[in-house]
This record gives sequence, C-alpha cells and structure tokens, in this order.
Amino acid sequence: MAATATQRTVEAVWRIESPRLIAGLARVVRDVGLAEDLAQDALVVALETWPRSGVPDNPGAWLMATAKHRAIDTLRRGATLDRKREQIARELETAAAPDLDAALDDDIGDDLLRLMFTACHPVLPTEGRIALVLRLLGGLTTGEIARAFLVPETTVARRITRAKRTLAEAGVPFEVPAGDERVERLASVLEVVYLIFNEGYSATAGDDWMRVELCDDALRLGRVLARILPGEGEVHGLVALMEIQQSRARERVGPGGEPVLLADQDRARWDRLLIARGLAALARAAELGPLGPYGLQAAIAACHARAASTEATDWVQIARLYGALAEVAPSPVVELNRAVAISMADGPQAGLAAVDALAGEPALREYHLLPAVRGDMLERLGRGDEARAEFARAAELTRNERERELLLARTRPSGQAP
Repeated sequence: MAATATQRTVEAVWRIESPRLIAGLARVVRDVGLAEDLAQDALVVALETWPRSGVPDNPGAWLMATAKHRAIDTLRRGATLDRKREQIARELETAAAPDLDAALDDDIGDDLLRLMFTACHPVLPTEGRIALVLRLLGGLTTGEIARAFLVPETTVARRITRAKRTLAEAGVPFEVPAGDERVERLASVLEVVYLIFNEGYSATAGDDWMRVELCDDALRLGRVLARILPGEGEVHGLVALMEIQQSRARERVGPGGEPVLLADQDRARWDRLLIARGLAALARAAELGPLGPYGLQAAIAACHARAASTEATDWVQIARLYGALAEVAPSPVVELNRAVAISMADGPQAGLAAVDALAGEPALREYHLLPAVRGDMLERLGRGDEARAEFARAAELTRNERERELLLARTRPSGQAP
C-alpha cells in the first residue's frame, strides 16, 4: 500500500516537474531528445529509491541532481566524445548541486520558453509538434497522448521519436529566436496550444464529447506562456479564450456524457473564477494593442460569459466581432459562425441566406457543422422535413459518437420516441 502511494506521488511529481527538468537539462546538453532520456532515467531511479527512502523534501532538486549525474555518465561513457561534449561534462561535474538548482530556478522561464519554441519548430509537422509538446511540457505518457487523440500508441511513439530525431538532424538550436522568426514561431507555439485545447473542448472523434484533461494541459501551457511573455497580446488573448471557454466545461456534458448545447446550459453553474481570469487576460490583451485572432475569439466568448441567457446575449456585437475576425483571419468556418450570430441577431432567414452563401466552399463540403447549422435555422423557420434531412447529413459526417447521437435525435419528429 505504501509503495503504491509513493508511486502515485512520483507520478504526480513527474507531471509537475518534468517540463522544468527537461528544459533545464536541454539547456545544458543542447539536445532535447537526450534531455528527455536523462529525465526519464531520473524518474526510474526515483521509482526504485523513494519507496525505500521516502520522498525527498525537494523532489524537483533530487530529480535534477540525479539527472545531472546521469548526464555526466552518459557524456563520459562514449569512446568518441568530441571536445564540446567533454567541456559540457566538465562543467556539469564541477557545478555544485545547489548552484545548479539555483541556476535552474533563475532561468526557469527562459528554459521553458526555449523548450516550447524548440518543440514547435516549423521543421516538424503539426502532429509531431503536438505530440512532443504534450510529452515534454504536458508530462503525458505516450499512452495518454494516444488515448487522447484516438490513435495507436505506436503511432504516437513514432511521431515523438521522429520529431526528436528531426530536431537533432536539423541542428535546431535550443533557443528563443529573435525578430521576425520569433513572431512566426510564436504563432506556431500558440497554434499547437490552441489545437490541444480544441481537441479537448470538442473531441473530433470517439465516444467522449470532451476530454477535460487536454483542456487543462493546454490552459496550463498558456498560463506559462503568459507569465514568461507578458508583453505579447495574443498570448493573453489565447489564455483569455481558454479560460472563458473552460468555465463552461461542467455544463457542456450531461450526467450520461451527452452534449449539452450552449442554449441549454445553466449559466449560473459556469465557473465564475475562470471567467474573471479570462476577462482580466482579455483586458490585458486589449491594453497591449489591437486584438488579434485569439483576442477577438476571446471577446466573443466574453459576450456569452457576461450574458445571463441566450436571449440576453449581445448577438449584434458578436456578429461584428466575427466580421472583424474574418478580416484578420479569414476562413469559411469563421463565416459560418458569423452566420449563426446573424441568425440570432436578425432572424433565421437572414442567417440561412448567409449559410447558403457558403454552400460552395470546398473547405466546408465535409464539415458536419454546415448542415447542422443549416438544419437549426430551417427548424426555427418551421421547415421541419428539410431540417431533419440536414441533421441526418450532419450525423453522417461527424466522427464523434456523442455528437452523432445528438444529431440523430434531431432527425426524429418532435415527440417521437427514439
């Protein structure tokens, strides 16, 4: 029993400390893959040692000291070490543990930022970036990432291995780029965090409507970014968006796991603390300059958060915000969301006209929300048979079982039993 409790403690410590540990090691050994291997070695030693000796007072420092000694052994063991590796090993060997730990504490923000920018390097495909970020910065195991994205564990393992090898072969430096490159790479970092959050918030496939753990991981990464990049408005915009969206999490899923649509949610049960945090982050983003795509989406979410009901929501303002979003980040999906806002502000006929204008968009041809939105507007216009046909089409297109059940329920005439 005690050993099991210690193992749970080790796992909890690992989830908290691993990003800091890997980031600090990567700064020293200049290799993300090697840094993770060394950190994993330290974890194995902890699992072997702590059940006997007890959990140390400062488990993070213990793991770092253990990983440092493993680094020395690894770098010394090779028969053909080059001069640079010998120098790194000497630096590690001569550094006193307390000094190393203090240096890590001093540089923790920079180290994590370097790790984020390295893991999100454009040399990697998007799925490789996501897997690497969740592994290195989210502290998730390969199995946890595989379950979250409904892919085989071997697929995730290959993506992570390939990503680390690609970074090493490309000689990607462990650093935060400057100038235009930093702007481009920050966009990639934010995109990865947002993709992780979105997959948790509305799962694209599988049996669960939400995967709250992914939302939590993305929100934690966003908060880290906001802390170490306080002058970047879009970072605060993304954090604001995630905080406000996450405030609805417990109301988006019913007792049986079924989706609960926005209009049916009990807004009194939305998390007011998360909303307050999100509104503060949105205000900070606005202070730093014109709102970008994430800030504008956060402003839309704020309109919902401030309203007591669907009817009391400022749909005119939401439609305007979607118009502004379409200017800075044009996309058919943005236009579809704008059409929904128009239907709520000006009536379903106006919304249906806006939706039908998107019918020829190639990007929406297999997008299940296009017929779902159209069906909703037709239903509100009293055109039941047409609406049910649209809901059936949407049910065919979605890959999420919970969403399919919801859409199929709307294909049945009112009052008809399933």
